[in-house]
Amino acid sequence: QVQLVESGGGLVQAGGSLRLSCAASGRTFSSKSMGTMGWFRQAPGKEREFVARITWIVGTTNYADTVKGRFTISRDNAINTLYLQMNSLKPEDTAVYYCAAANVIRVGSGTDRPSDYNYWGQGTQVTVSS
Repeated sequence: QVQLVESGGGLVQAGGSLRLSCAASGRTFSSKSMGTMGWFRQAPGKEREFVARITWIVGTTNYADTVKGRFTISRDNAINTLYLQMNSLKPEDTAVYYCAAANVIRVGSGTDRPSDYNYWGQGTQVTVSS
């Protein structure tokens, strides 16, 4: 099993920045076996949507058009931690942000679906005030 624990959410004014972290652990988690990790978000009354992904070994990234140029996904393999640096935040970025992990390596420019991922964290709230 894989456990994912997010942190770093909070309240920020529009134009501000936040960095989310996701610590991965578990008996079956291995830097050599994990394929892809990603961030999704879900606003009240809306479906969970893809934000960004990164392949765990090589570090290939892909972003949703709504965050491209403002958010940066990265990982530290040595400590099994995923990050999401969010800059120039907008009120429409307000949502619960979820960390997710997939056993397979996902590449390409397409938008990932929640069903593409095997493991999920509990989420962290990000609120951007106008």
